[in-house]
Amino acid sequence: MDQVIQYRQIIRETLLAHGGIKPAFGDIEMEILFDLERDRYQVLRAGLLKKSRVYGVLIHIDLKDGKAWIQYDGTEVGVANELLEQGIPREDIVLTYHSPFMRQYNGFAVG
Repeated sequence: MDQVIQYRQIIRETLLAHGGIKPAFGDIEMEILFDLERDRYQVLRAGLLKKSRVYGVLIHIDLKDGKAWIQYDGTEVGVANELLEQGIPREDIVLTYHSPFMRQYNGFAVG
């Protein structure tokens, strides 16, 4: 299987799993967004917690240049660890929420 096709499938399955988890508190829906043309993938939270509006990204991953670029990860486990477990190697995962200088020390791809 082509590497990019395999990475797309792994990212989609990982985000679908996160999108299926209902938050314990509040009336919050999980929304899964896949932009297949541009290889952008997100899980969003939207709803109410008590009387406050909740809206924001939980996970955002872009697939570019043959690598998974994790733009944002609001999970406790760390979506990079999940991608590793599913078969995407460290050298193909970029933690873009770390500065380019710090990426050389995090054990993942620099970019």
